[in-house]
Amino acid sequence: MNDNSDVLKAAGLRKNYRKDKAAVDGVSFAFSRGEFVGLLGPNGAGKTTTIKMLTGLIKPSSGVIHYYGRDFHNESQMTKGLIGVVPQQNNLDRDLTAYENLCLHAILYGIPKDARRERIYEYLEFSGLTDYANRQVKTFSGGTMRRLVILRALLHEPKILFLDEPTVGLDPHIRRIIWDFIIKINRTKNTTILLTTHYIEEAERLCKRVMIINDGRIIVDGDPETLKDGIGHFVLEVYKDDKIEEEFFNTRDEALLALKDSTYPCKVRAVTLEDVFLGLAGRRINV
Repeated sequence: MNDNSDVLKAAGLRKNYRKDKAAVDGVSFAFSRGEFVGLLGPNGAGKTTTIKMLTGLIKPSSGVIHYYGRDFHNESQMTKGLIGVVPQQNNLDRDLTAYENLCLHAILYGIPKDARRERIYEYLEFSGLTDYANRQVKTFSGGTMRRLVILRALLHEPKILFLDEPTVGLDPHIRRIIWDFIIKINRTKNTTILLTTHYIEEAERLCKRVMIINDGRIIVDGDPETLKDGIGHFVLEVYKDDKIEEEFFNTRDEALLALKDSTYPCKVRAVTLEDVFLGLAGRRINV
């Protein structure tokens, strides 16, 4: 395995659930070691289907997937050891302790018996969950369960971590704790991360690169600031005839001048990735 090659490369990836409609329609991309990539789009855009193909939960209708140059489907036993998956659901065994859940994962991934305990406690400490080791999962808060699910996916030391809507349903305070943990994983472990989300703030806070997907196709791929710079830096929202009209400006002063001249209620705010998506797709991310 060559660490200088792409961690993941997908080409022409397509999934048809119906003959007349592709859930994912020929997407292609490549990720380098240590990249933090966001897959951003509304519900039904193809995010989860893409993740399922990349992690082997479903087979593509066409296209190829390579991890470090190795074909995912022809060498699945080896390549699956390179990936870690955090699903949307907290699919832990609630009657087991945190340690027991992690021990089961270690057995499934072939971590040698004499190394398991040390590895588990190393990662419990890394995630700040050492005090929870011998407590049943059913006693945990939602945020603590989420951290344990992420930790479990790290235990076999994957090269790439897939996070599918990792903070959905969590309150804002817990969401930020999870964000800090995910950033720590990326920076200290140099783990490549692919995050799917429809939370704009989450993508802007975490991701150094964003791919926006709509109707099964990736419509733009780049770093968040460059994507936003392409349409302006500030937005004037004008509340007119029961709808919001938006005007984009490069400076706040330009936006404020237009606000001053408006006869309708309005406000000025910074441009977000959702504005980029809306301009390209004509609908909002959280639709």
